[in-house]
Amino acid sequence: MVLGRLAHYTVDAVLLSTVLAGVRRSSGFVPDANLISDPTARSVVEKFLGVGETVFDVFQASAVNSNYFRKDTKH
Repeated sequence: MVLGRLAHYTVDAVLLSTVLAGVRRSSGFVPDANLISDPTARSVVEKFLGVGETVFDVFQASAVNSNYFRKDTKH
């Protein structure tokens, strides 16, 4: 029960981090980790955001190399 809940929260955190990475890539806006005064907490937030960047990169590379996705020519 506890492990299932922990896995669920972990997946939710990774999804949130990936969405924030997508917002950064599409708009250029990123959470400002420098506003966090505690160096340990700042490091955790930066690693959290880094995980989302990595997951986003993997998904993007998969989409580029997939036959199921095509480049949108409208933009």
